[in-house]
Amino acid sequence: MQIYLVLAVCAVMLASIGCSSGTGEPVKVGDPAPDFSLPDNLGATVDLKSLRGKIVVLFFYPKDNTSICTKEACLFRDNYETFLQLGATVLGVSSDSQSSHGDFAEKHNLKFPLLSDEGGKLRALYGVPKTFGLLPGRVTYVIDGAGVVRQVFNSQTNAGKHVEEALNMVRSLAGTK
Repeated sequence: MQIYLVLAVCAVMLASIGCSSGTGEPVKVGDPAPDFSLPDNLGATVDLKSLRGKIVVLFFYPKDNTSICTKEACLFRDNYETFLQLGATVLGVSSDSQSSHGDFAEKHNLKFPLLSDEGGKLRALYGVPKTFGLLPGRVTYVIDGAGVVRQVFNSQTNAGKHVEEALNMVRSLAGTK
């Protein structure tokens, strides 16, 4: 645990000077969101194309049942009804298995789908950076109803800010304050 904390602190310092290594060309604000089909924790397949017309909050996180990832998922859970009321769909993504996601969702009463990106193909498609080339990144994308990325928020350690930033953007897209 201590090594993870040290790596996270170092990641923040390196990210602030632009030294995080990426896996591909990162998706940016204004880009069309790359489409995907992935299995979720309940065994259903989630296809981004089928969500056109809805705001989508797509958050990539490193691993189920780790401290910061659990905090982030629980904060999305705690604000889930607000996202729904604003017409947004929340999707979490990590490379953990469907089984791991199922256990994680049940343990923490997560109501939104957790997508299993085993092998990290979706992470690579979105260009989610790795910290030190090792730790999977933590990036949240807000995608509008037309499938255009309207916000990208990247922070390995500030889980709460992911939810706050996403909620502010969703409110803006939904035309509410």
